[in-house]
Amino acid sequence: MKLALFSDIHANLPALEACLADMDMRKPDAIYCLGDLVGYNIWPNEVIRAIRKRGIPTIAGNYDFGIGRNSDDCGCAYKTDEEKAMGKISISFTNGIIGDEERAYLRTLPQHLRVDFQIQEEKLSMLLVHGSPRRINEYLFEDRDEKSMLRIMRDAEADIMCFGHTHKPYHRILHDQQSEKPHFRHAINIGSVGKPKDGDARGSYVMITLSENASPGQKDSIAVECIRFTYDVEQAAQAVEQSILPDAYANMLRNAH
Repeated sequence: MKLALFSDIHANLPALEACLADMDMRKPDAIYCLGDLVGYNIWPNEVIRAIRKRGIPTIAGNYDFGIGRNSDDCGCAYKTDEEKAMGKISISFTNGIIGDEERAYLRTLPQHLRVDFQIQEEKLSMLLVHGSPRRINEYLFEDRDEKSMLRIMRDAEADIMCFGHTHKPYHRILHDQQSEKPHFRHAINIGSVGKPKDGDARGSYVMITLSENASPGQKDSIAVECIRFTYDVEQAAQAVEQSILPDAYANMLRNAH
């Protein structure tokens, strides 16, 4: 079984369209979206409509949560006064153009999704969150201490945990030595479709392949591929520059930071 997961579109319609076209070529058995559909670009309504049209199961990102409630706080961890000032413009802009139906959709998105498999004797539980199981806006970076990551996944009863929010994809296989039997947990950051921050301006999503013997005890029975796709970055960047949004957001798209 092949599962495609994507996240952090951030109102970048050209990137989403390219992502979905790439997925269509690869023919996954299921597609999931891990949130942050809106913010930072001019197409929040169009992005929401495209995802709803396909009936893609979707959870709320921190930006979706804020805009869904017409809040001026997106839950973003801005560090500098400049970032905070730009963030306020983005939030205000998005709140100003979002449609009533689209806002209602964001407000009712679930916080997480759990998908349980029983391919072998042992249950295999996959948890989909935006930031972490603990907080929608918690950052789980790749250098997170292994004990800490294992504790988070163990508490959440997740054999596979997929998340976004950092906009930096990675896959870590963690050996949970507290279990009596061999037990491997997969922490998977699926990156960002519309606002990468890892120096690669191409969008990213993840394809998970579960083999016929997939189980927590079989380390290599779960294959994870980070897929990068090209899209018209300049179209998305120029859309920012032609709006009231800060030009800095356009340069972030071009430079992927």
